Amino acid sequence: MLLQRVLRIGGLTLKHSRSIHHSPVWRSPLIPMVVEQTRVLRIGGLTLKHSRSIHHSPVWRSPLIPMVVEQTGRGERAYDIYSRLLRERIICVMGPIDDTVASLVIAQLLFLQSESNNKPIHMYINSPGGVVTAGLAIYDTMQYILNPISTWCVGQAASMGSLLLAAGTPGMRHSLPNARIMVHQPSGGTRGQATDIAIQAEEILKLKKQINVIYAKHTGQPLETIEGVMERDRYMGPMEAQDFGIIDKVLIHPPQAGQDEPELVQKEPAGAASAPQQPESAAPAQDLPGTNPPSSYKPEP
Repeated sequence: MLLQRVLRIGGLTLKHSRSIHHSPVWRSPLIPMVVEQTRVLRIGGLTLKHSRSIHHSPVWRSPLIPMVVEQTGRGERAYDIYSRLLRERIICVMGPIDDTVASLVIAQLLFLQSESNNKPIHMYINSPGGVVTAGLAIYDTMQYILNPISTWCVGQAASMGSLLLAAGTPGMRHSLPNARIMVHQPSGGTRGQATDIAIQAEEILKLKKQINVIYAKHTGQPLETIEGVMERDRYMGPMEAQDFGIIDKVLIHPPQAGQDEPELVQKEPAGAASAPQQPESAAPAQDLPGTNPPSSYKPEP
């Protein structure tokens, strides 16, 4: 593609041409794109230029995605909403996780690290899960980069989505109060000769052990507990996921002006109704979510 800019000063015309070569891998409507539009108005000997940059987000080139227009000193800049969120260091992992989604999320993580390797990255997750290898690619990148990563569950985080949720920086893993979290062992299928089926069965068993070790690392639960819970689909509410160690905090409101911490959903201790009220300074430290390592897992009744 050839980009050409023309500048006219009096009777002098200056042209600047630039060739952009696109790799065949990235010739896709899913890749970010920046387009600059320039309008030229000539009144007598006066030339006025109006520039407008349009930034397209990786995944979201859809007529249903809202656009955000900002006024700058150089004109207008129009972003789709996901590109605007990326400027605020927010990554959205929405929908099934496959190789395409993984490549885009990884690219955004690496880009945000290149801008600053100490500012936090916020990852919002609403996913039913997906391909194990694609999810592990995102997980490895999250562990590789230096930035602290704050994970947020909105809607659901199931299967590989729950693994990414748990992989956030300790103390920075959040869920909204009506989200659902689900963990289970990997599933798959194959066909062919008996030897081929045996090879695939051995591989999926290796993946199962690998994923169990990852959950044990990030939740603090014993490996035996993880293996028992992962044997079948286990759905959890935010409170149960907090007890299990997948998340650290359950939020109901963001931080207000002048506050350092968002409002949390506090767990009411057993027998609180009959116990005498204690001064606030005497409240036990374990009532504050995220201040202690996860205790032994007890499922909801």
